[in-house]
Amino acid sequence: MELYIDTASLDEIKQAHDLGVLDGVTTNPSLIAKEGVDYTKRLAEICEVVSGPVSAEVIAVDYDGMIREGRDRAKIAENIVVKLPSTLAGLRACKTLSDEGTRTNLTLCFQPLQAMLVAKAGAFLVSPFIGRLDDIAQDGMTLIQEIRQIYDNFGYPTKLLAASIRHPMHVVQCALAGADVATVPFDVIKKMLNHPLTDSGLEKFVADYKKAFG
Repeated sequence: MELYIDTASLDEIKQAHDLGVLDGVTTNPSLIAKEGVDYTKRLAEICEVVSGPVSAEVIAVDYDGMIREGRDRAKIAENIVVKLPSTLAGLRACKTLSDEGTRTNLTLCFQPLQAMLVAKAGAFLVSPFIGRLDDIAQDGMTLIQEIRQIYDNFGYPTKLLAASIRHPMHVVQCALAGADVATVPFDVIKKMLNHPLTDSGLEKFVADYKKAFG
C-alpha cells in the first residue's frame, strides 16, 4: 500500500520524505489556509521535495471554474494531480481533464456509487473519507471494502485512496481491505512506529550492553 501525507506543512513533508516512506502528498484548501501561505507557491515547493503525486484541490464548485483552476494547477509541476469534488460538476470536470491527460483525484467520496461513477469518468484516484463517516456513527471501513469489491469486479484502474484517517488502526484496516493508498497526517505516521515492547526492548539491549562492557 502506498503512503501519502495529508498536510500542507513543508516541514512535515520534508521529515516524512527523509524517512523514506513517502509516496505522495494530499492537500486541501483548509490545510493551505492553516499554513497561511500562497496556494500556488506552496504547491510548487511541495513538488520540489516530492516526486510522487501531489494532489492540488480546486476552490471552484462549478464546472468552468474547476476546469480553469485545474488547468492552472496542472501547470505547476508534472506530478500535480488535480483534486475535484465528487459532484456532478466534479464528475464532468474529471472527464474533461482526464481526456486532456491531467490526472485527477475525486475527493469527498462517501458512498460506493460516487466511487463507481468517478472511475468510469477516468479518475486517477478516488478519496473516500472514512474518519468523517465514523464521526456520524457509520462504518467508514465498510465503504473501503465496498469500493474495493466494485473496482475489482469490473477492473476499474482508479486507485482507491483512503482519506480522513485518524489513527494507526485505520491504516491497518485499510491495508487489510486492499486500499491502494492511505493518506495520513504526520502524527499518524510517527505513531505507526510506536510500540511499548519496542521501547522496552531497546532499553534492555542498551542496559545489558552497558552492564557487560561499561
